Amino acid sequence: MGPLPKRKISKTRRNKRRTHDKISLPNLIYDANTDEYRLAHHVGKTSGMYKGRQVIEPEDED
Repeated sequence: MGPLPKRKISKTRRNKRRTHDKISLPNLIYDANTDEYRLAHHVGKTSGMYKGRQVIEPEDED
């Protein structure tokens, strides 16, 4: 017979361990320049703007 736990793990102890097993939502912010949502602290894909400055050339839509 294989190893078994000495005592039953209570619901509280089990659930405390599982509190970190959740998926967090991405931190989206509203970009007033493009009228879209984008990730915080990231360059906007459609505009290429970051902190009010043009960082990269915007992508062309084909």
